[in-house]
Amino acid sequence: MTMADRGPTSGAGAGVTTLTTVAPTQFRALMSTFPSGVSIVTTSDTGGQPWGMTCSSVCSVAVDPPTLLVCLRAGSPTLAAMERRSTFAVNLLHAGARETADLFASGAPRRFDQVRWTADGEAAGPHLPDDAHAIADCRISRTVRVGDHMVVLGEVFRVRHLAPAAEGPSPLMYGLREYASWRVR
Repeated sequence: MTMADRGPTSGAGAGVTTLTTVAPTQFRALMSTFPSGVSIVTTSDTGGQPWGMTCSSVCSVAVDPPTLLVCLRAGSPTLAAMERRSTFAVNLLHAGARETADLFASGAPRRFDQVRWTADGEAAGPHLPDDAHAIADCRISRTVRVGDHMVVLGEVFRVRHLAPAAEGPSPLMYGLREYASWRVR
């Protein structure tokens, strides 16, 4: 695979430079060395059915307006429900939620039957109070297709912190193909 990058229009570096992209296996190996937090992104479809999937592609974008992004596989039923409803919740998982992270990564059809979840009238998607240390409720502000994934930008309209303030959260992390957590001091 190659892509053209237009360089300077005059001088020694003038012209077009051809760059080669790396193979998917090389890219996966690179990204596996970059640990990130683990979340479960949730929503409900217009009939009230809950949808969700494990996601480690979460990033803050802006403070004003408060915006984050999540990246989900194009064709995902969770993404389809999010786009129809225009809202989603990001459940930031604590260290004790490894089994739930695996469950929601598995694609098991009745995964919401296996965890406790809640959804009040303001929730953007199901909340997982036993597994999350914090939850952000978001309204979709923009989507961008990139390869086989969709980048979903969400404006955060509500945040819930579930971990006791004295203890602080011990977030669940994933990197080097395994789970870990940071100890809160």
